[in-house]
Amino acid sequence: MTIDELVENFQLFDDWEDRYAYLMDLGRKMPPMEENDKTEINRVQGCQATVWLKATVEESNPPLITFVADSNSQIVKGLVSMLRMMFSGKTSRVILEIDEQKIFQRLGLDRHLSPTRSTGLNSMVAQIKTLAQVTES
Repeated sequence: MTIDELVENFQLFDDWEDRYAYLMDLGRKMPPMEENDKTEINRVQGCQATVWLKATVEESNPPLITFVADSNSQIVKGLVSMLRMMFSGKTSRVILEIDEQKIFQRLGLDRHLSPTRSTGLNSMVAQIKTLAQVTES
């Protein structure tokens, strides 16, 4: 699913309770992360929930980065699923150029996430961009 499709799907729901339920459903459908990847090195710092995020570089030209992730919170797992849609399968240069704040505004996340969840979401994006930057070098 593309971000435009996600935005369209969000607009189908009248209230945020339904949008949160949709996000949680996206999280449930996310491919599972291997238990041996749920390590401290893959844990995202700055999230109230426990979140693991791992990048893999595909041997292609140009190299593409894919992300696997998991969380112990259903809503956060949905947010991670959304971030995978935004960033996975792209080059490090494209990942670093994505304006995630504009996407969050289009989805209404900037107005409807609690400060704690917003901080966690921004921490996840920061880790994704750090991993992309390391790959770029």
